[in-house]
Amino acid sequence: MAEKKYYVVWVGKQAGVFTSWAECQAMTSGVAGAKYKSYSSKADAERAYKEGWKKHWGQSAGSKSGTAGSAGVGKPSTAAKRRTSSAGATSADSAAEIDYDSISVDVGTRGNPGPIEYKGVDTRTGEILFYVGPVPNGTNNLGEFIAIVHALAYLKQQGSTKTVYTDSRTALSWLKKKSAVSTLVKNESTKQIWEMTERAERWLQNNTYKNKVIKWETEKWGEIKADFGRK
Repeated sequence: MAEKKYYVVWVGKQAGVFTSWAECQAMTSGVAGAKYKSYSSKADAERAYKEGWKKHWGQSAGSKSGTAGSAGVGKPSTAAKRRTSSAGATSADSAAEIDYDSISVDVGTRGNPGPIEYKGVDTRTGEILFYVGPVPNGTNNLGEFIAIVHALAYLKQQGSTKTVYTDSRTALSWLKKKSAVSTLVKNESTKQIWEMTERAERWLQNNTYKNKVIKWETEKWGEIKADFGRK
């Protein structure tokens, strides 16, 4: 049985503590700069709401209760930098907090497999930097993998070493291998997604990058900025 969650909305159509993701999404969808976060207990959620988003939103959890750490936003700690490789996929547990000078990617699907689309956005502002789709028949994981590589290629073209965020652990594991290990059947209906995947794999094999690619921790930070809102 799924663990009960409570959702704090500090900035949205209506602020407050909500008991379902659907309510939280309704209060934040389409709101520029919306700030929200999930908690495991009602008491923690109510306390976080009263204390305000500056203390809680965008911070890594400092305890099991979901109370955020006190480090300032946007400046990874020295220890976090030591634990993070200069050019590879890593868990966001190794980052003290969110690096807002970054790109976040996500995939929207209608069925899995099914039509997919993906985008990369500015993590701070939500500005869309690239958008692809719909692709007729693909999977969420393949889309996430392609989106990460698209972001890396986009940043390399600009000469930028900005961080890339993704909420897909599977895509991160494929990134390390430089290969997408998917069971999606190869036929005419999946031709486009597989061509895109193979192109992404070739890019990884023929290019190097210094960008960090980090797992976005949804339970701690709320939905990734590029989220399509299709929960």
